[in-house]
Amino acid sequence: MSSFENIINSEKPVLIDFSAEWCGPCKMLAPILKQVKDSLGDRITIIKIDVDKNQVLASKYQVRGVPTMVLYQNGIQLWRQSGVLTKDQIIKTIIEKTN
Repeated sequence: MSSFENIINSEKPVLIDFSAEWCGPCKMLAPILKQVKDSLGDRITIIKIDVDKNQVLASKYQVRGVPTMVLYQNGIQLWRQSGVLTKDQIIKTIIEKTN
């Protein structure tokens, strides 16, 4: 838990992907997030959290459905979205919210 809080307190934007192994849309989102990382490179950190293996964390951050993406910077939640978005939608949101 403390390492998670250290991660989201980063000055660099952090996109958390709350997902589950059994979730079909989560499997669709994984390659999209890889493309986002490839496009943005070192400007963002993307972390995948399995809600089944990290139930306390999912509960603390009120993740009710998967996939849920949450964008943090300096410990502040800038954006939250459940469901699958396109690479361009995610990149546009990250850039808008972090500039």
